[in-house]
Amino acid sequence: MRLPRDISGVELIQILEKFGYHSVRQTGSHVRLVRVYDEQEHHITIPLHKNLRLGTLNAILQDVSARLGVEKEDIFKKR
Repeated sequence: MRLPRDISGVELIQILEKFGYHSVRQTGSHVRLVRVYDEQEHHITIPLHKNLRLGTLNAILQDVSARLGVEKEDIFKKR
C-alpha cells in the first residue's frame, strides 16, 4: 500500500480518534494523543503540519498498528 502524500496532522488525529485515541495536550505544533486499554496507556505525538513527511507518517502508523494489532491499510479504511 502506498502511503497518502497529502495527509495532514489534523486528519491523522481525526482518524486515530476513531480507534479510541484522544488528545491530552498540545505543545507548540505537536499534539499528544493517548489510548487507554487493559490498564495500559499508549502515547503518541502527532505534528500539526500541513503535510506529514512519509517517514514520520510511516513510523506513527507502524507504532499504532503494532499496538492495535491491525494492518496499516485498515487504519486508512476509516478515513
